[in-house]
This record gives sequence, C-alpha cells and structure tokens, in this order.
Amino acid sequence: MKIYYNPKLRQLARNLRNNSTLSEVLLWNELKGRQINGFQFFRQKPIGNFIVDFYCTKLKLVIEIDGDSHEIKKNQIRDKKKDQFLQSLGLSIIRIGDWDVKQNLSVVIEELVEKIELIHPPKSPFDKGDFQE
Repeated sequence: MKIYYNPKLRQLARNLRNNSTLSEVLLWNELKGRQINGFQFFRQKPIGNFIVDFYCTKLKLVIEIDGDSHEIKKNQIRDKKKDQFLQSLGLSIIRIGDWDVKQNLSVVIEELVEKIELIHPPKSPFDKGDFQE
C-alpha cells in the first residue's frame, strides 16, 4: 500500500530534521545506514497529515520519541489520533521515552531489535541452505 502525505508538510519535516532533539540524534545514529538488522529507516517522515520521528517502509514500523510535551493532555489526545490513523494504515508504532534514549540507549536498542524481530524474524541459515556440515 502506498503511504500518502500532505505535501505542505515537506518543508516542516526538513526543518525538523535540521533541528532534531538530542534523543532523536542519538537514536538516528543507531538507525541510519541499515544498522538494525539491515532495515532502512527514514527520519521525520510525513505520513498523511502527520510527521513521524522514524519510519521503516519494509517493517511498516513507526518509532516515536516522547518527551515531556507528550504528557500534556492536549498532546496526548493528538498522539492518540495520530496512532489511530497510523494503525488504520496497517502500521505498527513503538513509542520510546526521551529520557530512556538519553540515559539507556543500549537497552532501548536491545528492546527495539527484539520488537523488530517479532515483526520480521531473522532468517534461519537453513532457509538459504547456508548451513554446512
């Protein structure tokens, strides 16, 4: 399924990429270059009328980093609407706390890899005939 977006968000997404938060930069350094199980991620990706922090097309996976502003009731309502819209497109969403990324990045990456492997299990060497006796 093709994911459409509002073209008016393109410049805003570019601005967000150029003004990333510390936790976004830290996580992006781990995601870019297909470092996580070979999957390509995009950052500040417009989807519909929203911009998601990170997106992997192959996994149909959105990763959102939630800072203090996400604890404000108005933002919680917006996050819920955003999640409902993304899920209606068949996308999975993983929300990670800003503080967790800053303080426990290695644990965040481990948990992220585990969740990704649930969505897309790694191939067994037996699948490709790579196993040799």
